[in-house]
Amino acid sequence: MEFQSGDWVVHYAHGLGQITAIETRSFIEQNVLYYQIRIGDLTVWVPTDENLGKRLRKPSSQTDFSNMLNTLTTPPETLPSDRRQRTQHLTELIKDGSAETLCKIIRDLSAIRKQRTWSEYDRDILRRAQKTLISEWSFVFSITPLDAEDKLQKLLSKYVA
Repeated sequence: MEFQSGDWVVHYAHGLGQITAIETRSFIEQNVLYYQIRIGDLTVWVPTDENLGKRLRKPSSQTDFSNMLNTLTTPPETLPSDRRQRTQHLTELIKDGSAETLCKIIRDLSAIRKQRTWSEYDRDILRRAQKTLISEWSFVFSITPLDAEDKLQKLLSKYVA
């Protein structure tokens, strides 16, 4: 997967950003190409190694994104009741970085919030997933993040009541 300077990308952990530079850096007698990505006030450097596809992806198309949003209105999957197991499970899922996985995480955590108290980790993972999804959503449909967040809450309220 090759990107160019100026391309918009979605980082699995930080969300939507733009490639601002491409540089070769030397580490331990090896040259590695890196993408510099500006994500809001954050700048991250991503190596173009065998794990690039797990770290970066192109933003979804409008059609694909709309289809993925339907996940928010489907019945939630049961998450582990043990906080540690749930955190480990969700942490592994979020590494996928796809919009569909983010929708599932948001749906499932929103559902358990109605049933019992959350852990601090649940809140953090939900916040991270929502931030990433909303940033891509607002970019894909050229709407404000606030509008995307409103639409997210409306979709969640259709099932997660």
